[in-house]
Amino acid sequence: MTEGHSGSSPTEGQPGSSLTERLSIVVAGGGTAGHIEPALAVADAVRRLRPDALVTALGTQRGLETTLVPRRGYPLELIPPVPLPRKITGDLFKVPTRVRASVKATGEVLDRLQADVLIGFGGYVALPGYLAAHSRKRKVPIVIHEANARAGLANKVGARYADRVFAAVDDSGLSAEVVGIPVRHAITDLDRGALKAQAREFFGLDPNAPTLLVFGGSQGAASINRAVSGAAAALGYNGIGVLHAHGKKNSIEVSPVAGAPAYVGVPYIDRMDLAYAAADLAVCRSGAMTVAEVSATGLPAVYVPLPHGNGEQRLNALPVVDAGGALLIDDADLTPEWVETKIVDLMTDPVALQAMSLSAAGVGHRGAAEAVATAALELAEQHRAGER
Repeated sequence: MTEGHSGSSPTEGQPGSSLTERLSIVVAGGGTAGHIEPALAVADAVRRLRPDALVTALGTQRGLETTLVPRRGYPLELIPPVPLPRKITGDLFKVPTRVRASVKATGEVLDRLQADVLIGFGGYVALPGYLAAHSRKRKVPIVIHEANARAGLANKVGARYADRVFAAVDDSGLSAEVVGIPVRHAITDLDRGALKAQAREFFGLDPNAPTLLVFGGSQGAASINRAVSGAAAALGYNGIGVLHAHGKKNSIEVSPVAGAPAYVGVPYIDRMDLAYAAADLAVCRSGAMTVAEVSATGLPAVYVPLPHGNGEQRLNALPVVDAGGALLIDDADLTPEWVETKIVDLMTDPVALQAMSLSAAGVGHRGAAEAVATAALELAEQHRAGER
């Protein structure tokens, strides 16, 4: 696959008539799942609201979008990547040639697709999109969504030109309408209770035991793996089942406890909707998308923020923690002994788990994708009608 057109025709897999008669929506959110999943959730919402619209994703060869976008049935247009510093520093001015090349390539994509609106979600795919869309000859409307507690550089730049700006939380650093994080329908419409038996059977879990879900993102989290697998015996003796996604490059060693519920270890979970349905409590990192999905389903959680970075993972979790829907523990404090006491106590207290579930669900946003999609479609209609 080369940079430029991904190999899909602009209208492949989507209903409707010719390109010129259809609204053309471009979503820019590549690199990590935290950018891609909100973009695809909004793309899905656009399709629900306007089934005849053409929705195309921008991406680069180096991001997860090369797998995730085609899997969801959307055309993918590849542009040259422009890695960005997380802060406005001198490093930004060391890459002007790459920026110009990426903006030029992105502009060619927008022209060929006859884009009526660009919806950006930050990261190194979004910035060339913002600059190309805002060019004097194009003036394509721009909608921005910021998922993190602290806005990244791309969205800070793009917000200067945007027609509408949305954010997941207050105080992101942008002047924005707070709507939460766009989450796919398979999660926002999930009925955990109705699917619990099916979900536990799917993963080979005990149908009746309280169940702990453990995951650390697509790559796993070694510290979480060590702490929970190290407490496997205590979990088993207390009648707690475990579904543990340890990461494709990691492994865990667990000695089975005779007569205890299953401790199921897997490299990766494709059906996170069923994983959420199977569980009574999650132990996981607190990336913005993770917190959004977990809270949207009403699943109580123990959030373990990454021990490095700018602290945004801790900020992502705080609204749910403050509402009573989750606990927060530093990575260094998560030990097998902590799991054996705190998590075992919580997992064997169904009243406490139910209270946390209600609190988590109260924080979760279920209409964010539709809110962003509706705003984008309104701007696209105006652009197509020549009202701008």
